[in-house]
Amino acid sequence: MIVPRVQEAALGLPDIPAYLYDLPALEEHVASVRRALGATELYYAVKANPDAELLRVLAGHVDGFEVSSAGEHAHVTNLFPGARLSLGGPGKTDAEVRLPHHRIHVESPNELRRLLDTGLEADVLLRLNPDLRVEGAALTMSGPFGMDEDGVAECLPLFGDRVRLRGLHAHLASGLEAEQLLGLAGRLLEHPYEEVNLGGGMAVSYESPDSRFDWAAYGTGLAGLSRGRRLRIEPGRALTVYCGYYVTKVVDVKRVRGRAYAILLGGTHHLRTPATKGHDQPLTVLPNGRPDVTGEPVTFVGQLCTPKDVFAQNVVTSVGVGDTVVFEMAGAYAWNISHHDFLMHPKPAFHYLRA
Repeated sequence: MIVPRVQEAALGLPDIPAYLYDLPALEEHVASVRRALGATELYYAVKANPDAELLRVLAGHVDGFEVSSAGEHAHVTNLFPGARLSLGGPGKTDAEVRLPHHRIHVESPNELRRLLDTGLEADVLLRLNPDLRVEGAALTMSGPFGMDEDGVAECLPLFGDRVRLRGLHAHLASGLEAEQLLGLAGRLLEHPYEEVNLGGGMAVSYESPDSRFDWAAYGTGLAGLSRGRRLRIEPGRALTVYCGYYVTKVVDVKRVRGRAYAILLGGTHHLRTPATKGHDQPLTVLPNGRPDVTGEPVTFVGQLCTPKDVFAQNVVTSVGVGDTVVFEMAGAYAWNISHHDFLMHPKPAFHYLRA
């Protein structure tokens, strides 16, 4: 259930559909993560949500930002000139490998050679794609990401005084709990590098919104594994997902072949997450009058001309035309990965709760 200040704000929004971001909640969360991590460096993966207001909150608590394109690099640099940036992502262009950075995550021997050809100085982490089993992951980053041990061996003789090897980067999977991530970290830290970026991938449960990743256990575990080495992580979703809400209204309620549907303004062209991940987006119905459906399974859909425009299926609830619906956990991989222009509906508004 959403907290009272979010409910009050959602009911008072002048324009719907809209994203509503709870900035004090984000600040409290990221501050607690920062405390739990101790000496481990914390970078935010901008790809999760590049909203400028969120980044301003995060900037007060993180050690830097991970960017994966020239666009993200320009966006963050414009907001925070001089911020520490890790430059990642596969398929970097010649222009991108020239971008200023604190660290660049090199994906292949060819990418390293192109970096050397620039004549610029650079501090490199080699992205490793190790042959490790990852049980229970929501998504594994195998295939073309990074390189195997042969690729790393090909890179090692190429380093010198200008382009310096600092260590390894490895983002192996998403959706893992602290114990699982620590197990993988232990394997990666068998490599004799003084600096290791362990990526992100902290578990987020859309089925159990109140369940949270155990940052305290993770921070303590990393401290025990570090043995004086420089460790860095770069979470995205696990930092911002809980502060975001997508607020909309019911425009129609109907039954088709006995099944109840609530048709909402907007759709997955605004909030693609449930369609992409195949889950039901957690929601709260704020009634505005007498319900059209009472205490039965309802499927919540948007306005798009596709049967895939589904937010949540068979939610047992009461709902009526004019009700406000607030989708929770919409602070990451939501608006920024959605197919905005499909059917050319209006874009959502953006509002912020502040202290």
